[in-house]
Amino acid sequence: MPDLNGKAALVTGASRGIGEATARILAKHGAAVVLAARSTSDIERIASEIRAEGGQAEAIACDVSDYKAVADAVALCTQKFGSLDILVNNAGLIDPINRIEDSDPEAWGKVIDVNVKGVYYGLHEALPVMAAQGSGTVINISSGAATGALEGWSHYCSSKAAVLSLTKCADKEFGDKGVRVLGLSPGTVATEMQVAIKASGINPVSQLDPGVHIPPEWVGEAIAWLATDAGDAYKGMDCSLRDEDVRKAIGLV
Repeated sequence: MPDLNGKAALVTGASRGIGEATARILAKHGAAVVLAARSTSDIERIASEIRAEGGQAEAIACDVSDYKAVADAVALCTQKFGSLDILVNNAGLIDPINRIEDSDPEAWGKVIDVNVKGVYYGLHEALPVMAAQGSGTVINISSGAATGALEGWSHYCSSKAAVLSLTKCADKEFGDKGVRVLGLSPGTVATEMQVAIKASGINPVSQLDPGVHIPPEWVGEAIAWLATDAGDAYKGMDCSLRDEDVRKAIGLV
């Protein structure tokens, strides 16, 4: 079991799905957690529940497409808990799903603002803090879409390809400073995003049976695992949760 006692983590998009599961699981393994999301009602409730179970948690309103909001979230973590040891860049959008000619340029750009700029802002603020500490782990939520094209997903595929490139660049710049930057490609996960994908009816992913999607808790456990020395093997690259050997190493069956 990962031992994250004494570690402080910031999780974006923490109000539901992968982000919520990750915050709860990191806290379960001993980390103090800052939950960041655009809406505060859910993250305040989740943080309260974590504290009721004996954990440490704070909540902060944060639209990751707003640079100052991301900077404030990083500052809160260091002020409240004394460090920033784990950053999970999870916040992301896929709606609206459309072929290129049917897409709305403003909506397309909003996905880039959240999925790409949001990750960049997190890296910009967290990496110097971690380098000064001499340690830290950044886990960017990636996707098979980072390396594969899918109809209707031009915005999402492009954004995840950019995130993978950011992971590689950040590792090159900070890998020698005790900081690990890596990605996690979880595969299809039973979240509201999959509901939107199913409703779109576009491309083979929308045709998948909901029973094939893994629970978000599996992703949370994978993130906790990668935040330990296990993450060393994946610096500057994506770890795939589709890999049976990875699942076995984490203890997921």
